[in-house]
Amino acid sequence: MAGEHAAETEVLCGANSYTQKYYLNPKFASLPESIRNELQILCVKITEECGGILTLEFDEEGELNFRAQAEDGDYLFDDIGSGMEIFHARIEKQELLSQLELYYKIRFLGKKEETE
Repeated sequence: MAGEHAAETEVLCGANSYTQKYYLNPKFASLPESIRNELQILCVKITEECGGILTLEFDEEGELNFRAQAEDGDYLFDDIGSGMEIFHARIEKQELLSQLELYYKIRFLGKKEETE
């Protein structure tokens, strides 16, 4: 299954319930502390509720995607619950997530700010 995740992604951050660790990609260390804290709370909360590993990843177009996964043999991982938590997080944090996408597109993909 290694070839399935072929599209290039850039991990923003993630949390791992197995190791009880949070990761923020050093490329994004310049984000304001309040945003870094909000991302950490978001990721840790979802993995504490549902288990597994959660990452927030930018795709090639600069869209921010949530990726939840479990280690092989983890029958306690709540796949449905993680999907629901992600759905709620996308609604609750919609403004933050869209601002992060805009930041990534401008800073890392070199796109000009889109005017509405």
